[in-house]
Amino acid sequence: MSETDQTGTVKRVPMWKVIYQTLSDEISGGRYAPGDKLPTEAALSARFGVNRHTVRRAISELSNAGITHSRRGAGVFVTHAPTVYPIGKRVRYHQNLLAAGQAPGKQILSLETRLADSRELEALKLPPGSYVQVFEAVSTADGTPISWFTSVFPAERFPDILNDIARNPSVTYGFQQAGIADYTRAWTQLTAIRADAIRAGHLRLPEGAPILRSRGVNVDPLGAPIEFGTTCFAGDRVTLSVDNLT
Repeated sequence: MSETDQTGTVKRVPMWKVIYQTLSDEISGGRYAPGDKLPTEAALSARFGVNRHTVRRAISELSNAGITHSRRGAGVFVTHAPTVYPIGKRVRYHQNLLAAGQAPGKQILSLETRLADSRELEALKLPPGSYVQVFEAVSTADGTPISWFTSVFPAERFPDILNDIARNPSVTYGFQQAGIADYTRAWTQLTAIRADAIRAGHLRLPEGAPILRSRGVNVDPLGAPIEFGTTCFAGDRVTLSVDNLT
């Protein structure tokens, strides 16, 4: 394979560019779908008849172009198109994903009742010594993890919400079972951070990968706080769209 420079001189194209273009074409052509794992460096080296350093350069360029991403100890994967996730007065996970044409899912990590910490007391306007119900889970889009979250509820007001969520892992469902037909977002804070080992493991990301943390409070129709939520979004899989919150 060759290319011509500005003077008309024909030059041989470096093999890493050939590999880059070949893999890029195969990905765009559907041979590798979003989320698929690419062959190993050894397999690609054998296929193209080059050393691993050349393959590594091609893979690095694919990553720089946003076409693939690496997971430490797992391999190189085709990047998913980012999920557009609106954050507005009514944040509804299932509705947002269905509207984006993706299948929503949740993997429950824990359901527990415990004493509220100082941040939770302040966010939910609870007196010292209050208990809270805590729902921790990983949210998926088409089977791929896109966020880890915890939802914290006042235990006195929602004594049965964890049992309801265990049957149907949906905050909206839990509120409906408690007689709350509608709720809205009172405030949201967004912060860029890096994934620690726990969050990285849940989101299948390298430790230290960029994630976007959202913290917010939802209120009932009378303005009483009913949920304090923290969500960490995988930075390369989600585009947050902030709607008018007023």
